[in-house]
Amino acid sequence: MSSIIVRGLDDAVKQQLATQAKKHGRSMEAEVRDILTKAARRPHIGMALLSAAQEVGGVEDLPIPARDDVARAVDFE
Repeated sequence: MSSIIVRGLDDAVKQQLATQAKKHGRSMEAEVRDILTKAARRPHIGMALLSAAQEVGGVEDLPIPARDDVARAVDFE
């Protein structure tokens, strides 16, 4: 298994993760691992819809715009 280090994590976020982990009865590391695993495996809804439409046909010429948005922090409250 691989490991990562997250630098510059806000103390409030760390506290939220600790609280959430306690609520779920696991360590903070296990909580973060679960959150990251679910986020990485979540399908991109736009690409899923495009794929479904392509199976039906008639969308071959639809452009796929480049993403230029900025990721936002998750609010766990």
